[in-house]
Amino acid sequence: MNNSVGNTARLIGAGLRALLVLTVICGVIYPLAVTGIAQAVFNDKANGSEIKDKSGQVVGSSLIGQSYNLPKKDPNDAEEAAKPDLKWFQPRPSNGLGANTVNTQYSLILSGATNKAADSGAVNGKCTDQADEGTLCAQVLAAKAAVIADNSTATYEVKPQDVPADAVTSSGSGLDPNISPAYAELQIHRVAEKNGLTVKQVEKLVKDNTQGRTLGFMGEPRVNVLELNTALKALAKG
Repeated sequence: MNNSVGNTARLIGAGLRALLVLTVICGVIYPLAVTGIAQAVFNDKANGSEIKDKSGQVVGSSLIGQSYNLPKKDPNDAEEAAKPDLKWFQPRPSNGLGANTVNTQYSLILSGATNKAADSGAVNGKCTDQADEGTLCAQVLAAKAAVIADNSTATYEVKPQDVPADAVTSSGSGLDPNISPAYAELQIHRVAEKNGLTVKQVEKLVKDNTQGRTLGFMGEPRVNVLELNTALKALAKG
């Protein structure tokens, strides 16, 4: 009886000591070590890849896309369609992007793709004006028409063949923060006109904010829209 109680007490004591040691190691020392290394070596990434404007205010993360729309006439009207604020470079189409005009209210809505098949609404493998409303073809055609209309100016005409795929399709997550250099370049004349800048100024802005392939061979060249618009805001204010 006494031996049994003693053995039980020793086992409980050993278990408690192991719990205490593992708690200190795994719950205190390890997290502090990982946090310290992350802050020292990957400070920017560890803090959420924050982007700051000229005043030092955080305007968002370079990892999450944002939309640039005009304020709604009635903020409580869920049915009112959002209209793009054309003085800013526009991101890929998506229902998942939160609002941001280089930093006001930014709220993430959702993440996800349309889940529509590539031939949704297609007739004989092609998207036509006869595509049923709500199909992928209808969405792409509407987005393409909007891109052409929004980005054509008095001195620059956007042709249908000039519209890149990322201008009319969303990413798999719906939160892609980047656009292709081709889509950024397509928007240059409109952005220059709306902000009272020269085309050359905006062209340089796009060039300076274009990133090449990761390690020179992975992925595609890209332009981070938030970084580009943050730089545009600084340039426009002069």
